[in-house]
Amino acid sequence: MHSYFLIAVSIGLGLLSGCASMGDQKDYSSQASKIPMTITTWSSGELTGSATHLNELITSDELDSLVSEALDNNPGLQQTLLALEQSQARLRQTRGDRYPDLEAGFGASNSEDSESQYSGSLTLNWQLDLWQQIEDGIDAAEQSLFQQQATYQAARDTLASETMSRWLTLVSQKRALAIEQRRLATLEKNEEVILQRYRRGLGSLDDLDSARSSTLGTRASVRELKQSIQEGERGLNSLLGRVTDNRYEVPDEYPSVEKPLTELPEQTLARRPDLQAAWHAVASAESDARVAYKDLLPRIDIQAALEDISNSPSEALLTDPVWSLLGQLTAPLFKGGKLTAAVEIANLESAIQFQKYRETLLTAVEEVRNTLAAEQALAERQSYIQQALEKQHLTLTRYQEKYRAGNATILELLDVQKQTYDLEAQLDTLTFNRLDNRITLSLALGLGVTE
Repeated sequence: MHSYFLIAVSIGLGLLSGCASMGDQKDYSSQASKIPMTITTWSSGELTGSATHLNELITSDELDSLVSEALDNNPGLQQTLLALEQSQARLRQTRGDRYPDLEAGFGASNSEDSESQYSGSLTLNWQLDLWQQIEDGIDAAEQSLFQQQATYQAARDTLASETMSRWLTLVSQKRALAIEQRRLATLEKNEEVILQRYRRGLGSLDDLDSARSSTLGTRASVRELKQSIQEGERGLNSLLGRVTDNRYEVPDEYPSVEKPLTELPEQTLARRPDLQAAWHAVASAESDARVAYKDLLPRIDIQAALEDISNSPSEALLTDPVWSLLGQLTAPLFKGGKLTAAVEIANLESAIQFQKYRETLLTAVEEVRNTLAAEQALAERQSYIQQALEKQHLTLTRYQEKYRAGNATILELLDVQKQTYDLEAQLDTLTFNRLDNRITLSLALGLGVTE
């Protein structure tokens, strides 16, 4: 009687310890859900647009084909997809804990001075889920699956944006090469004119050297741009999963890039798959923590068995079996602090995942605000440089007239020509940066690719 009393007290203490530990668990997932609501507006600029998906920004059949190819063939994305399929298999594996285990056995024994004996058995083992511990484990696996699904979507969106950006970069590099080639043609023509004047004794050797120096420097820039284009094409090939060294025929002019739809912060952040993945990681860690807490509680296991022993194999196949039923209550009493340490580890993991969520959220907010502000700043800079270029064209026309009239030196004309081409290149770069920023902004706003 005294021993029964001690067992009951021990089980009761285990229950109290487990319940007290569960009461210490913090609801990090609820805290994480409330944080986006504290951001009421985007403070860094406003943008009104209509595009609701990444692949609605640029209307181009060629680009759509490249994005589809990247989504189908990129090895990094395929790895993420396989990891998603692994998570689905793990969830099916974990759900199997809900059901009993059924095992069949057959054995044979033989000893000296006795006949051979054969035994057959059928055993069913089942753990009663008193504290919903198994369901908590299944919930953790489900949340991990949701996390992996969001991670896969984030990888798809990022890959699509990178493909679009690489393609747009090729357009920009092609235009930059065209500007440098026009600059080179002008400089070569200038050099030819100066050489003719020098031979007639109308110019100096310094003028010729200056012209040749400018021409050689521009030739180096042209060669560098050609190399950059080749590297850009190889980078795009890698994104598409191509092993061949393909070349690309991109348009001469920039395509129209739509403005993305900007909504309230709470709606914007809810669309971001990386933030969704971070939240599900918190929820999964919390479920794992509940499983660890419930390891401190008693458990009930039931075993039902059919067994038959006979002198022949056929008669041992449960023709006249003996059945048995066993119910077992177990409670952890002393394990050297391993279970309580496991609880603490699980609880700290929940806290870590919560801080990772906060970090992801802060990064998301920073990205949106930076790209919104960049859209406005780039538009203003583009307008200023456009006006400066218009003025510079007028200056170039005047200096060309002055040079022909003998009122300006060739060095003065070369300097004005250089400033004009530099402004053209600067304007083209700003145009590219603004269009590319809209792709980045769309990704920051959570506007992913459609299926």
